[in-house]
Amino acid sequence: MKYVFKMYDGEFWWGGTADYGVISPFDANTEISGDFRVECKNQTMPMFLSSKGRCIWSEEPFKVDIKDGVFTLEGNDITMETFGSTLKDAFNGALNAHFPIDGDELPEAFFRIPQYNTWMQFTYNPTQETVLKYAHDIIDNGLQPGIFIIDEGWQKEYGTWEFDQFKFPEPKKMIDELHEMGFIVMLWVVPSVRADGYEFVKKCDYSFNKDGWANAFLRNEDGNIAISHWWNGYSATFDMTKEYDRNALDKQLQVLTNEYEIDGFKFDGGRLGHYTDNEALNGPVDKSYTPAERNIAWNDFGRRYPYHEYKDTFKGGGKRTIQRIRDKYHEWGVRGIASLIPNAILEGIIGHPFICPDMIGGGSWLHRGLNLPIDEELFVRMAQCSALFPMMQFSWAPWEALSKENLTYIKEAHDLHIKFADEMIALVNQAYRTGEPIVRSLAYNYPDCGYEKVLDQFMLGEKFLVAPVIVKGATSKLVHLPEGEWEGFDGKTYTGGSDIEIPVTIATLPYFRLKK
Repeated sequence: MKYVFKMYDGEFWWGGTADYGVISPFDANTEISGDFRVECKNQTMPMFLSSKGRCIWSEEPFKVDIKDGVFTLEGNDITMETFGSTLKDAFNGALNAHFPIDGDELPEAFFRIPQYNTWMQFTYNPTQETVLKYAHDIIDNGLQPGIFIIDEGWQKEYGTWEFDQFKFPEPKKMIDELHEMGFIVMLWVVPSVRADGYEFVKKCDYSFNKDGWANAFLRNEDGNIAISHWWNGYSATFDMTKEYDRNALDKQLQVLTNEYEIDGFKFDGGRLGHYTDNEALNGPVDKSYTPAERNIAWNDFGRRYPYHEYKDTFKGGGKRTIQRIRDKYHEWGVRGIASLIPNAILEGIIGHPFICPDMIGGGSWLHRGLNLPIDEELFVRMAQCSALFPMMQFSWAPWEALSKENLTYIKEAHDLHIKFADEMIALVNQAYRTGEPIVRSLAYNYPDCGYEKVLDQFMLGEKFLVAPVIVKGATSKLVHLPEGEWEGFDGKTYTGGSDIEIPVTIATLPYFRLKK
């Protein structure tokens, strides 16, 4: 069905996919088109919220076109509701009506100490030796041990949840050493299973194993195993709407937690588009569940592990899960650092308060794979931008990428994140109770003040304003300071209600605390 809704004069809208952050909020001049039935990138909610308290909602994905101040949507049971007169009213009304808070509290370690990930340091080729050296270098360079994610490349092959014995000859010894150093260890996991060779036959053929997975995996309409395309080739895929698949993967992961004492898992992939006919190599996909339902099942599966991380999530608003902003390029523009704040703001507005920005320096492997140069100023600014997010995650080793002087600024961002830990935990606990964003648009806290299109600064809850420098070579930062008395990062008191110009160097991260 087709639905048409007209914007009010002066109305602004947020919603859809986190990728829309850099073009949000939408107004009468916005022109976009997207089809969430086919693909949802990063976090996506079938919802749009307005600065005048309105909410567009559907339980299912829909196609959206915005042009000339008009929403044209195709889908099922799409509604327009009014919950008040502000963006905050719209959010709280939608939360209570459609995505109430759900799930267990998350480990505080996510929010107290920076995280570390092997991806950009080693891409597809981590080894026991290099992983341990990286961990020791973290501590030797004055950084604190935290969550440590051994990313892609640790396993024998996709769908074999065993350490590659050539890369990791003594994995238990490695994990024990990481634990002794104070790290919490997570492993990268995808729902994809390599669809050739002895291992796959063994899983799927009863002649090899009476408990084989003959009924497992996403299927085509003809009942055969669907072979689907993903970024590392063509594979069978676990279908987590099936109890069999959930139990099969859980059994494999329990071996890792019990035998090696792995603490948790980074659940990658499983995006909505992976379950569509568009990506199936050998025929239409079985329609007993929708792609959205299969993506939701994949996300819900990992919540049983306290230490987890997701990136591609449909209708996950209100759920207490760790969500990471999608891979960013090592760039100053909207594919890189300029997207971190607007995407984080939008993630909060669509119901995901527990967010991790992408890896500091950018998580797109192409830059590393092509051995392109590192912009040290950009690296420092990405660390500063991440420092007062709920989480910050290192991957590129800053002691290798940067000069000694610039490394000191990285340490300052690291130390600031730890200094704010108690404040952040208080905001996390508030989000457990209310579901409201931790990272917020100024327009969320200060409606009708003209802050809707401020995309280079953010609020942390209600008391902190953070204005990272995200422009190369900047010597000043224009800060939009709302009404009130503010204590600045520099110890000065600022009177709000107007814009202020702050002189900055590469060492400067402007932030302010509301005094009254």
